[in-house]
Amino acid sequence: MPRLLTVAAAQLGPIQKAEDRPAVVARMIALMRAAKARGADFIVYPELALTTFFPRWYYEDRAEAERWFERRMPGPQTQPLFDTARELGMAMSFGYAELTPEGRRFNTSILVDRSGAIVGKYRKVHLPGHAEHDPTRAHQHLEKRYFEPGDLGFPVWEFEGGLVGMAICNDRRWPETYRVMGLQGVEMVVLGYNTPTANGHSRAETLEDRMFHNRLSVQAGAYQNSTWVVAVAKAGIEDGHHLFGGTLIAGPDGKIVGELDHEEDGLLVHACDLDATRFGKETMFNFAAHRRVEHYGLITQRAGVGAPLGRR
Repeated sequence: MPRLLTVAAAQLGPIQKAEDRPAVVARMIALMRAAKARGADFIVYPELALTTFFPRWYYEDRAEAERWFERRMPGPQTQPLFDTARELGMAMSFGYAELTPEGRRFNTSILVDRSGAIVGKYRKVHLPGHAEHDPTRAHQHLEKRYFEPGDLGFPVWEFEGGLVGMAICNDRRWPETYRVMGLQGVEMVVLGYNTPTANGHSRAETLEDRMFHNRLSVQAGAYQNSTWVVAVAKAGIEDGHHLFGGTLIAGPDGKIVGELDHEEDGLLVHACDLDATRFGKETMFNFAAHRRVEHYGLITQRAGVGAPLGRR
């Protein structure tokens, strides 16, 4: 009998700088109720789901950016989201900017069970962009200014009858992200993203290119680790800056089972059979039988490109 987890990928349209938390939470609750009506057990929202993508702005004093961070989760403004999840018996995952009691800042995502309890936390590891204002860029991408690299690794949790892990945005482009979770037997990776149409540099890159690479990175991670991947966008024009959509779900064979074709608030609902991951894990990519870790040393020994090993 299949182990079905019906997941709702809850894409958010743009969140403008002037939009407050209660308004955003109300949008998220509306999506949750609609997902429940469509039979979903688990709803996944994007990266930085509560706010606009604030790292596009340069604040000379980093403390000025603290308005975008959550000091508690849940807090007074996000508690209604947790209350609704508990009322509906809905599990959820969403991303937000975390400010710890010690003053540390992370780009964070959480897993929340059907009782409304936080059971898992992930902090984004692969921070893109830069830390100082760059006048050569069409727009800024200052995640390295406002966040520390995640310090929790890539854990996997027993969640909703399966093994679930999290990733955030740029993490999806790195094979190590999926492989570390794959080595824990992950059956579903949930990830949110806020990805601009253009990368901010002068080199031309079309929306078609960006969408292709989004699909490629998600499908490759799914196939090579025989896992479901639920990739959820925040999309549309935020304060004059365009974020592309492309919310999708990829199966453990790497094939896309559904994708949204718009940039507004919306749902992609799919019943994911977690047992469908078994064939790839036991046959195509039987890690225990076929991996040769003695040859993979450079992956952890080098951060950047070095001398070729075959050079005389």
